[in-house]
Amino acid sequence: MDLSCLQENSTLILETFSIILVLCLAYFFKTKKTTTTPPEASGAWPIIGHFKVFNGSDLPHVALSSMADQYGPIFMVRLGIRRVLVVSNWEIAKDIFTTHDVFVSDRPDYIAARILGFNGASFSFTPYGPYWVGIRKIISQELLSISRLQKLKHAREFELESAIKNMHDLWREKRDGQGKVLVEMKKWFGELNMNTMLKVVAGKRYTGGVDDEDEEEMKSCREVMRDWFEYLGRFVVADALPFLGWMDLGGYEKKMKRVAKKLDSMVSKWLEEHHRKRSSTNDIAGEVMDVMIQVVKDDDVSGYTADTIIKATCESLMGGGADTTTVMLTWILSLLLNNRYALKKAQEELDKQVGKDRRVHESDIKNMVYLQAVVIETLRLYPVTFLGGPRAFTKDCTIAGYHVPKGTWLLTNMWKLHRDPKIWPDPCKFRPERFLTPDHKGLDVKWIDFELIPFGAGRRRCPGITFANQMLHIVLAILLQNFEMSTPNDEPVDMSAIAGLTNAKASPFEVLVSPR
Repeated sequence: MDLSCLQENSTLILETFSIILVLCLAYFFKTKKTTTTPPEASGAWPIIGHFKVFNGSDLPHVALSSMADQYGPIFMVRLGIRRVLVVSNWEIAKDIFTTHDVFVSDRPDYIAARILGFNGASFSFTPYGPYWVGIRKIISQELLSISRLQKLKHAREFELESAIKNMHDLWREKRDGQGKVLVEMKKWFGELNMNTMLKVVAGKRYTGGVDDEDEEEMKSCREVMRDWFEYLGRFVVADALPFLGWMDLGGYEKKMKRVAKKLDSMVSKWLEEHHRKRSSTNDIAGEVMDVMIQVVKDDDVSGYTADTIIKATCESLMGGGADTTTVMLTWILSLLLNNRYALKKAQEELDKQVGKDRRVHESDIKNMVYLQAVVIETLRLYPVTFLGGPRAFTKDCTIAGYHVPKGTWLLTNMWKLHRDPKIWPDPCKFRPERFLTPDHKGLDVKWIDFELIPFGAGRRRCPGITFANQMLHIVLAILLQNFEMSTPNDEPVDMSAIAGLTNAKASPFEVLVSPR
């Protein structure tokens, strides 16, 4: 081989090597850029990470909100071996629940959801897939459709009429010298909503005080549903460190199993009654349980029996409908009593639009713009859940320029998102009037406007939005039409909340009531 040929080959090799080096460097920097992960909050403890955030003295949404002030609207915390992405910005939430929604529609497998969600049979906590799609379709088209809700309208009206009558009876029996009676409103709302959902789901009714046995049954239903929601929102040590699951630190798994067993026993009894009724008569009612028996006939759907699917679905609907509506009505009335001008304005609107000579109807609500604004403003300040339902990424995604690995959990801090001062002037103040201005009038709380997503967003948003809105508005309207309300000694209502999947009010809620 001559020298010129050797030099030619050497030049070719050098050029090839240079091209490969440039390509490798380009790939390296590209990969490095796209695999930048969200900032991780400091303060993680060895092994357990930020577990104390979810079980500390501050409620999780408050602690995570403080972290967002420091690290920005998207950051990461560690729950033991789990990575948890925390988002508190509407634009980032919009990107997640539109562009990436299919990849973040899974539910994380945590202890509470496993024990209290029938090991995945409950549509609220089952992984995203064919089973969830099938159950969601049944709920949307069969159980909570507009036509079904219209058929069940009589149940809502009957229970509301009964609850108002009971309030009047209580006033006549126990009013004080000033013509007022003290009413525990959380209990009153709870009995109304529990009776309504029991009637809609299972055709059952507990009177809530007329009969001792009924009173005990009603108390049991309320307590088990409240416990159900409280524990569903709790992360335990085994969620962060699965290898410590056998220890059941704090005894929470034992408590969850006790709640699950009690609830299962109650719903199983109702289901057996409906099976017997179907076998003995052709006159079948249109309650949710009957519809489910008719629709779910296969005894092996994704490994679940028909009865398991029916019970899991009914429990989710009953718990969601009763507990969340009770929680929201409690916050609405609490805010009105702490802002008496708004209470007066809502009652003046009722007097103008309906008057005092007839009972307000659901068809009147569309004309009550201020009352609607009161409800929306409450949902902004106190959404159904402060942190939304937890999600899990099923694919690597790029969110706000950050690489989020598959398997990461997602929490949307709606309490923080809804208080963005760039969107809401005086964000922490209760101002229903903000929804009567051109800027915010007509905001859709269903999911379209991501500045306001109290019922969640994307595929896994709450399927009962229509039912919830109907109940919130008509209950509030009839209550304000019938009664004057105030607090003992005109003291402000304590607005502290307790931890749980829903943000229930912590303290008792006693209100002085008199007929209008």
